[in-house]
Amino acid sequence: MSPLEAPLHPFAYDPFQQRAVEVIDRDTSLFVAAPTGAGKTVIADYVIERALRHHQRVIYTAPVKALSNQKFRDFSARHGEDVGIMTGDVTLNPNAPLVIMTTEIYRNALLEHATHLPRCAWVIFDEVHYLDDPERGTVWEEAILFTPSHINLLALSATIPNVEELATWIRQVHHRPVEVITEAKRPVPLHVLFQCQNRLIESYNALKHEGYHNREDWGRLPTPPPIRFSRGRRGFRHRRQAPRSRRSWDAQESVHPNRLDHLIQHLKDTDRLPCIFFTFGRRRTEELAWEASRLPLIAPEESTSLRRMFRELCERYQLTHDPTAQAMSQLIDRGVAYHHAGMLPTVKEVVERCFVSRLIKFIVTTETFALGINMPARSVVIDSLKKRINGRMDLIRSRQFLQMAGRAGRRGMDEAGFAYLRVQPTMVTYHDVMRVIRSQPEVVQSRWNTAYATLLNLYRRHGRGLLSIFLQTFYAFQTSGRRREEGQALMERKLDVLAHLGYLGPEGLTPRGEFASWLYGYELLLTELHEQRHLEQLDPPSLAVLMTAVVYEPRPGLRAPKPTAISRRLEGLCEEPLGRLHRVERQFQIRPLSKSPAFSLAPAVEAWFHGSAFTKLNRLCDVDEGEIVRYFRMAIQLLRQLAQAPAAAEGVRHKAEVAWSRLNRDVVDAEQQLRMG
Repeated sequence: MSPLEAPLHPFAYDPFQQRAVEVIDRDTSLFVAAPTGAGKTVIADYVIERALRHHQRVIYTAPVKALSNQKFRDFSARHGEDVGIMTGDVTLNPNAPLVIMTTEIYRNALLEHATHLPRCAWVIFDEVHYLDDPERGTVWEEAILFTPSHINLLALSATIPNVEELATWIRQVHHRPVEVITEAKRPVPLHVLFQCQNRLIESYNALKHEGYHNREDWGRLPTPPPIRFSRGRRGFRHRRQAPRSRRSWDAQESVHPNRLDHLIQHLKDTDRLPCIFFTFGRRRTEELAWEASRLPLIAPEESTSLRRMFRELCERYQLTHDPTAQAMSQLIDRGVAYHHAGMLPTVKEVVERCFVSRLIKFIVTTETFALGINMPARSVVIDSLKKRINGRMDLIRSRQFLQMAGRAGRRGMDEAGFAYLRVQPTMVTYHDVMRVIRSQPEVVQSRWNTAYATLLNLYRRHGRGLLSIFLQTFYAFQTSGRRREEGQALMERKLDVLAHLGYLGPEGLTPRGEFASWLYGYELLLTELHEQRHLEQLDPPSLAVLMTAVVYEPRPGLRAPKPTAISRRLEGLCEEPLGRLHRVERQFQIRPLSKSPAFSLAPAVEAWFHGSAFTKLNRLCDVDEGEIVRYFRMAIQLLRQLAQAPAAAEGVRHKAEVAWSRLNRDVVDAEQQLRMG
């Protein structure tokens, strides 16, 4: 049945969407690259509807769990019990015809039991340009590479210049036709503007003339005295930090700091709210939200509706007495909110729901808000074109700019979208501004760096013959000569590490190899501890502390709490096997080395395991609430893998099950949060 006979959406398809539908109706794999907000989701909707109509199975992969959860709710509203979800945190209705998965879970399923996917007709890779992510991109590459030939692929991407290269790789690897559809036009035009010298500037030439005064040497001058904000009883007040010398201030007389109140008043006067304000620091999101709340942005009747919605959502998610939610309520009354990874997932959920209602007029958030989550606004503000990358301030990528700016302009609601860049001439040159916003998006590069567990699962099937798989990777496709040889040599050296450690045998995996194959990312240390029977000697709370330490990545500058008796014991247990593993990895020139456990969360884990209230955990560690929940959930996922590992000792499996069930409660329980929604 064609979409014209049974339309899925209450609007006519754009030409690129119609072309995509025709390709899908031919059961042909498809790669679609289009700007953020162009309507790629419509194509995914069509694949799902068509497959369900034919009693076929579909897997929808997403790069982040927040997007997975949102898709689960959206698809459940339309398809009811035909929808399931598997994210590691949550497993609901996993045998449903439509299952939403994180890409890692899909990759793992392909390696562990691909035979469970016989009825699957399509896999949808949302945000497939994530293949370029330095840390997780290899997962996308592996997921595409190992997808069985009977499953069609729908890859959805932001605008990238080498989409045809990616499609050609897939054609060669899978020996299947892959159509490519690119769309350059946004359905809602986007206007880029600037705030510079505290002026609102509408063109590139005006920015150079009025903002930079046609000068290119701003970087040689001292930075102007910054505006600092202090929060008092009457809200935020600004004060200028005194300059170090009169001479330095005289040199800066033509530099004027960009004031937030001036920008917000402009947005209000020009009817360009609601607005998403992107910044690159958690604390800064909160500071700017409080500063923005000094201005009246919301009508009284809207404020009443928003307050009621916020209160009802807080009751649903059991946040009535949560300190962050209580503080947020003061911002909500003014039509303002903030959103970042350090917040409780349930608080973020409430903020997202309120923003979708269009009653929040101004939200300050970090860039993760731009990753696929359907939160468009009329305007977007980008606080800076520089962010801290690998310990130093550097320009953001053009693709990051487009991802954030693409949230401006709501289809069917706005005639245009507006993206404002806050520019400080002493911090970024005019040339760099133009480079970020006018350059072609960066090409997607392979990040192939196969985990030990992936190699173990492949070795079980192919033995040393798995090395031939390297030639099918996107890395091999993109490289040649010495670079390709180095990539294959790294894969061979990792196999040599596994052989040296006794994980590989002539007939397949050894018992320790079988154990390690279940524990993606943390396999070597945990396997060595299991082989030495240390895991069997741990009680459930100690196992919970160990797993949290294994997954935890401390942020720079955070103070470490006083060690507990459990954490001291575990550090002692890990010292010898970890040192031995690192010596072997150095011997075989493996970088980076296997991660060392970090025990900063140990006091919080112990307290939580024994029934402490979540509000008390911040006193036990210097970690944000949202991060505590994130790492507890990661530990739970690892404990579940351990509880299900066939090669694990029975006592270890039982203790792992006890440990994750004790951790998985209240705000940490992701499944409970999803059910509440």
